[in-house]
Amino acid sequence: MSEDPAVGDILDLLSDEYARDILAATSVKPMSAKQLADQCEMSQPTVYRRVEWLREHGLIEEQTRIETGGNDYSVFAATLSEFSLALADGDFETDVERTEPPAFPGQDEQDTADRFTKMWENL
Repeated sequence: MSEDPAVGDILDLLSDEYARDILAATSVKPMSAKQLADQCEMSQPTVYRRVEWLREHGLIEEQTRIETGGNDYSVFAATLSEFSLALADGDFETDVERTEPPAFPGQDEQDTADRFTKMWENL
């Protein structure tokens, strides 16, 4: 069996329909718990439980959206990009690839004006 004890936990997570739905939705764009509950047709407590499990295993991250009115809120973004499981010579080999979301909107833009525009749009 794999030397990584978290592999079984990750397989358990990925076997959960709610966790998969959350990962799929947050791989498109960061979403709040309310947005996830609406899009994935689940209760907010279910969203928060699955998000916490996903965070514990580094498959999703929490980001804070700052609102001008002072009502900041959390959004969640998938960090899992690929999971593979292979069986070779009596051993399971796994690989979990994670992405690093940009630290701020527009970080990946090369043009300064485009970077500023993306940052401004996401305030």
